[in-house]
Amino acid sequence: MAIKQRHRDKITEVFSDPDKITQALVQGVREALLKHKQAGNPIVIWKDGKAVWLKPDEIPVQKA
Repeated sequence: MAIKQRHRDKITEVFSDPDKITQALVQGVREALLKHKQAGNPIVIWKDGKAVWLKPDEIPVQKA
C-alpha cells in the first residue's frame, strides 16, 4: 500500500504544477514530430481553417 501512496503523492505533485505539465506536453510533441520526420512520415496540421499535410522535410522541430 505504501507504494501506491507514493505514486499518488508524485502524481498529485506533478499535476499541481502547470509549468511541469506544459513542459511535458511540449517535450512530447517535439519528440513525436522528430520521430515522424526521421521515419519519413508526413503529419497533418491545421492551417487557415483547413487540414494540411506536411512532408517530412517540412516538419518544424524545435531544439530542446
